[in-house]
Amino acid sequence: MGTVKDFEDLEIWKMSRILINGIYSDFRNCHDYGFRDQITRAGVSIMNNISEGFCRNSDAEFRHFLNISKGSAGEVKNMYYIAEDQKYIDNVTSVNRRNKTQQLINSISSLMKYLKSNK
Repeated sequence: MGTVKDFEDLEIWKMSRILINGIYSDFRNCHDYGFRDQITRAGVSIMNNISEGFCRNSDAEFRHFLNISKGSAGEVKNMYYIAEDQKYIDNVTSVNRRNKTQQLINSISSLMKYLKSNK
C-alpha cells in the first residue's frame, strides 16, 4: 500500500462520503425524525471516525477509530432493513445501500488487518 498523505485519498473515506450522501438523499423527506437522526448520525460517524483516526499519531489509534467506523457502518446497514420494513424506502434501494455498506465494512476490515500486520 502506498503512502497516503491525506484522509481524502483513502478509498474507504470516499466510499463513506458516497454512503452518507445517499443516506441524506434517501431520508430527506422522512417524517420519522428519530429514525432519520439516528441513521444520519451513524453515517456521519463512519466518515468522521475514518478522518479522525487517520489524523492520529499511530496505526493502533487509527485501527481503533476504524473499528468504531465499522460498527457505525453495521448500524447503518441494519437501519436500512428497518427503513425497508417501515416502507420508508423501496427494496431495491435498501438492498443496494446494504450491499454498498457491506463493501465498506469489508474494506475497513482489510485496512485494519493491513495496519495490524504493518507494526
